[in-house]
Amino acid sequence: MLQDTQVIRLYQRVTDALNEQWNRGYRFDELRLYLDGYLAALRHTNVVEAYLIHQLEEEAMRYLYDSSNFEILQPEREVDFR
Repeated sequence: MLQDTQVIRLYQRVTDALNEQWNRGYRFDELRLYLDGYLAALRHTNVVEAYLIHQLEEEAMRYLYDSSNFEILQPEREVDFR
């Protein structure tokens, strides 16, 4: 569970970005690459402590692999009551 406020904000940003990219048509392999790049950038800039980035990575991976976060909604069929 994330407790650092800065890491929570980073988590919210990355999960929002993952959902936005999913809605644009990107799929899991591409989302994983995006997440890897995001985490690499955080490690490179030293904005956050390494152990917090590791916690962020675990939570983001859990989010990414939870299929309920990326469901494709099927349009409802209209019922004709003639």
